[in-house]
Amino acid sequence: MSDVNKKSGQNINGDDELDLSALAMSLWAGKFWIALFAVITVALSVFYLLITPPTYQADALMQLEEKSGQLSLPTGLSDLVESAPESVTEIEILRSRMVLGKAVGDLNLDWRATPKYLPVIGYGLTRVSVQLPDLGFLRPFARGNERIRLDLLQVPPEWLGERITLIKGEGTAFGLELPNGQRLKGRVGTLVRAPNVGFAAKIGELEADSGRHFLLRQVSENAAISNIRANTSVSEKGRQSGILFVTYQARDPGRARQILHAITRAYLNQNVTRSAAEAESSLDFIETQLPEAEAAVSEAEQDLNEYRQSQTAIDLGFEAESLLTQIGQLETELSQIQLEEETLKKNYTPKHPVYKQLLDNKRHLDQRIALLREEAEELPKTQREVFDKTRNLELAEETYLQLLNRAQELRVLKASTIGNVRIIDTAHASPIPIAPRKGRILALGLLLGLMLGVGFVLMRSALHKGIQSSEQIEDLGIPVFATINKSLVAEGTGSRNKSWAILAVSNPVDLAVEAFRSLRTSLYFGMLDAQSKSVVITSSAPEAGKSFTSVNLAVVAAQAGKRVCLVDADLRRGQLRKYFNLKKDVLGLADYLSDKSDLGEVIRDTEIDGLSFIPAGLYPPNPSELLMRPATKALLKALDQDFDLIILDCPPVLAVTDPVILGKEAGAILTVVRFDKTAEGEVEALKQSFEVAGLQVTGAILNAFDPKKTKGGQYYYYNYRYSYTNRED
Repeated sequence: MSDVNKKSGQNINGDDELDLSALAMSLWAGKFWIALFAVITVALSVFYLLITPPTYQADALMQLEEKSGQLSLPTGLSDLVESAPESVTEIEILRSRMVLGKAVGDLNLDWRATPKYLPVIGYGLTRVSVQLPDLGFLRPFARGNERIRLDLLQVPPEWLGERITLIKGEGTAFGLELPNGQRLKGRVGTLVRAPNVGFAAKIGELEADSGRHFLLRQVSENAAISNIRANTSVSEKGRQSGILFVTYQARDPGRARQILHAITRAYLNQNVTRSAAEAESSLDFIETQLPEAEAAVSEAEQDLNEYRQSQTAIDLGFEAESLLTQIGQLETELSQIQLEEETLKKNYTPKHPVYKQLLDNKRHLDQRIALLREEAEELPKTQREVFDKTRNLELAEETYLQLLNRAQELRVLKASTIGNVRIIDTAHASPIPIAPRKGRILALGLLLGLMLGVGFVLMRSALHKGIQSSEQIEDLGIPVFATINKSLVAEGTGSRNKSWAILAVSNPVDLAVEAFRSLRTSLYFGMLDAQSKSVVITSSAPEAGKSFTSVNLAVVAAQAGKRVCLVDADLRRGQLRKYFNLKKDVLGLADYLSDKSDLGEVIRDTEIDGLSFIPAGLYPPNPSELLMRPATKALLKALDQDFDLIILDCPPVLAVTDPVILGKEAGAILTVVRFDKTAEGEVEALKQSFEVAGLQVTGAILNAFDPKKTKGGQYYYYNYRYSYTNRED
């Protein structure tokens, strides 16, 4: 198998594991960000818990049942009683404006009276017993011990929802600021009025220090009902159980119980009223028919008596008596059916099965009565007249008695109505708040913080395009001379006042120092055919580690027996002098190029054998112009004669053109690329900057490599450990 195939096969088999490992490493590297987000969200959750008033819940239990008085009523009244409604219907009735509006009116729930709190944090401060200072602008705000009770509040319609400010005075006195700017004065227990606008108020209780403010407001009835409905919940326990569980939520347990009790009582009262409504309607109809029935009896009785007095045939025969009795019974039944029909018209249509059955019975009775009347037509004329008048009297009497009996039954039904709702458990409020749920909110806050932190770290990692491997640099056409491991010892250098430690001197066994030795070897073979012994070390942007690389490379080269000259060619911000504990005003390269000093005056020996140093000197106003002078070329030629290696520490290429100027005279150009920070685009721009001037970047150095932040971290780390161990052995 070819090398390419081997590499591809390794990627195919190991992609999932490497991706998970890289993900875990990215999260571990960003653990401080994740922890910071978690701390912030938990702190915000605690703040929310402090500023959010607790919510208490009152509950009650109600049962929907058949009317207990229905079983004891006569059978004839069963048609007037409806069956128990479904729970869904009753739930909607309980949440209706009719019921809730009654509760609003009973408790005056359209009135609002609350202390004035400091915005956002005022309530939270009262919960943690933090007292506001008694300063002028803070005096109106509540401290937590204020109380107020409204006995009356009346405002004109245009002031509904408007705020009225009450200012506590000395003793029982207070002042009112109305929405129209008018000011009133009053005392607790005394009616305060403004007749010109239709305003009236009466404060029943007021406890607060002088100067405290309270906010009074009257809302519309619809707004109050909507608020009550939003805090009321009704559900059926079980399926078709007829048990309703009613709850109400408020900020005070006593208030929650009081409002829920008013709601349940209003619902119970309307249920009783609704249950008796049909009986009352039927009773009204019957009472309107009684006078007519009584008049019909009197008229029939008078007609029969007058006819008997005028005729000799007074008595009826057996056959006539029998027909009269049968017709009378059938007409009585027909009268009852007609009365029931009047009642059914209110609840059913003629197509309803109950109504159709009643009509069939009525039709059958009419037919039987018609047959009997045909038989009565065969009687003698005198008996037939007596028969008809007697039948009319009996029919009128029977109808009148039926109406009397039905009226009495309906009066009993109306008086005995108790509704089909029973309160099993009256309203009760628990002293333990149901919201906010502290444990759940804190847990959600922590979870949200962890999620935001992880998301931030992953997004930051996804958007960051810093170079993480030497292969990325080589893909840009620049060979990599060495990869410098990140050194924790080197991270501690850089103090503003103290001198900086050189890693190759202070900790020569560090893995990064071994990488500099590898760089020294690579650079030696890379400059065999170079025209000059000088090396330009630069970067695309600041903080890539070029000065750290320059000084340590110079040290390890000197330790190998080379004569090395380290030049601080950054005439703007050069700081290499701090590695050698030199003062800021020491003579250096800028002084030599401006003909203010000789070469011998700016070259300084160091404590390291074989290493000389030329500091930047006093920063000139025209660094680029100085470097373009012939003195720069003469300097490098002079140094080539006395040293084996000249290292020029230059400023970043993308910031200034100094490295390009020096690169024309140097034998090699090295760029320092900082791991996971320098972007590929910066390296491409650096390369183009030199190519425009006709120069080629000799190589690159991958600095501050961290195996924990790359997919191939274990592989690189093993190689460095292996190389270092072999050297020691």
